[in-house]
Amino acid sequence: MTERKKVTLTTLYSKAEKGEPISWLTCYDYPTAYLQEQAGIDMILVGDSLGMTMLGYDSTLPVTMTDMIRHTQAVRRGAPTAFLIGDMPYMSYQASTEDAVRNAGRFMAEASCDAIKLEGGREMADRIRAIVAAGIPAFGHLGLTPQSVAALGGFRLQGKGAAQAKRIVEDAQILEEAGACAILLELVPDRVCELITKRAKNSLIMSLGSGPNAHGQLLIYHDMFGLYPKFTPKMAKVYGNAGEVILSGLQAYNQEVKDQTFPAAENYFGMKDDEFEALVKSLDN
Repeated sequence: MTERKKVTLTTLYSKAEKGEPISWLTCYDYPTAYLQEQAGIDMILVGDSLGMTMLGYDSTLPVTMTDMIRHTQAVRRGAPTAFLIGDMPYMSYQASTEDAVRNAGRFMAEASCDAIKLEGGREMADRIRAIVAAGIPAFGHLGLTPQSVAALGGFRLQGKGAAQAKRIVEDAQILEEAGACAILLELVPDRVCELITKRAKNSLIMSLGSGPNAHGQLLIYHDMFGLYPKFTPKMAKVYGNAGEVILSGLQAYNQEVKDQTFPAAENYFGMKDDEFEALVKSLDN
């Protein structure tokens, strides 16, 4: 990839105005961030999904700010020009606006984020408003919100009925009015996503499993490449099964160690005979 300028909010709004879809992926580590930067991905989300994809938890709830900051720092080092969003983990913002602003500020100061993201609708409008007032760009997140998955009845489509869909549409407007620069719609019916996108005036609308009619698309990196062993959600497209390739390589390595075909001569370093003889002689003295 040729060197690109830093992706900013201005860059993203310009793309939306021109009808150019925005690409967005999750990322949790330096080497993956480097590859996404080289691929020209517009935005990177260091999601609290790292609790499941990287740390092996069954949900996102155990993830801490310390976890998030460490992984976000690594991603920023690998992707210096992508627009980087830090995902506010569970209970880093729900208790008070003070907590929300303080932890959002940590993302900006310690991990060089460009924005933060938090989950929830109208009940989180005051958090969005306070974070934006502190000079920090904030993303909203509606529909399937994993931190509230127990209350939502599991990982399932949200807003398929008119009443629930109306609340999501209203929440999107409320978050926009509170100052959210973008709103992620996760597992919302495509026509609801399209409706919200058409109504949005100042917020980018991003889709995760919510159809094509948004300003851009988000996918979970591990779902794209078969790297999360527990399940692959319907909304994900698998672009290559890296998990199978890695497993095959691991099995081959294990077998070659056992049958002593690894390491071969090209995999290690020798020593000149005279130097080795001098070493042995010196040890005998």
